[in-house]
Amino acid sequence: MKLTEAEWQIMKALWEKHPATAREIMERLPAGVKWAYTTIKTMLTRLADKQVVREAKQGNTSVYDPLISQHKARRSALRSLLETAFDGAMGPLVHFLVEEEQLTPKQKRELAKLVEDQARGETK
Repeated sequence: MKLTEAEWQIMKALWEKHPATAREIMERLPAGVKWAYTTIKTMLTRLADKQVVREAKQGNTSVYDPLISQHKARRSALRSLLETAFDGAMGPLVHFLVEEEQLTPKQKRELAKLVEDQARGETK
């Protein structure tokens, strides 16, 4: 499952609070996003076709629920990035994060702790 940038915007608004109507989702979009109601409905239809959201009718109104968690969507996006940009290897991605993105000392400590916890089998 791969989400477009626009679909991520819709899903973030839906994960924030659901179930939700298209109008409620529209109200939760970032200030700079000025899509027409019909555009949002079209994207929700595409997300339903991808089986990422479920559409249910309440009277004449469609109400949407996410079918995947934000965590699962992030995992899928990360796997896609790994395959595309890092040939599926996690090591080069971690190196990139540490060296190229200039993590703060706190972020580096948190990353090191995660690696240590994983090595000791203490991860979630």
